Amino acid sequence: MTSINVYRPLIKMMSTQTIQTVTLGLTGASGMPYGIRLLECLLRLDKTVWLVYSQAAQIVAQQEMNLQLPSSASACEAMLHEKYGVDGSRLRVFGQNQWSAPCASGTHVADAMVVCPATMGAVAAIAHGTSDHLLERAADVSIKEGRPLIIVPREAPLSAIHLENLLKLARLGVCVLPPSPGFYQHPKTVDDIVDFVVARILDQLRIPHDLLPRWGE
Repeated sequence: MTSINVYRPLIKMMSTQTIQTVTLGLTGASGMPYGIRLLECLLRLDKTVWLVYSQAAQIVAQQEMNLQLPSSASACEAMLHEKYGVDGSRLRVFGQNQWSAPCASGTHVADAMVVCPATMGAVAAIAHGTSDHLLERAADVSIKEGRPLIIVPREAPLSAIHLENLLKLARLGVCVLPPSPGFYQHPKTVDDIVDFVVARILDQLRIPHDLLPRWGE
């Protein structure tokens, strides 16, 4: 009998794919500066972003960045449009129970999704396909449609449960990218450290950027 490799990655490689629309999920893990900086960079690089965030993400954004994300998706969208000077063609915000959002269905094409930062609760829900909220459903769509999905897990230490869930996602082809900054570029500020991680996310999306010099440069 021919053996079947059940761990063959299901998500397609991005080597020739141009990323234009990115679904960005913000959860309640510490590390909100990574997610907000990624949002800023994607918009600055002329990408379209579909933003989804949890109630816990609102608390963390306020605590870590003094950033108030309104509970209303429409109010948040208006606030971010003004903040970044974009309109609805570039940035849309959806509530966690807004099941009519395009990222809830494979019939609408988001080229990639990033969950940054990702709680272990979100990781578990995505790994086990329990799509109780829009963020987890959007990630589930990315996996089933074979679209790039990047998870930026922020937890320490990691339990065996956490590692098993992350391994399950990695075996499906999900990119697990812990926010572990390098120091060979001699960071001078916290912003430099944040940019290192965001640069690695953009690299995985194959989106050119100038956030930091490359190794050897």
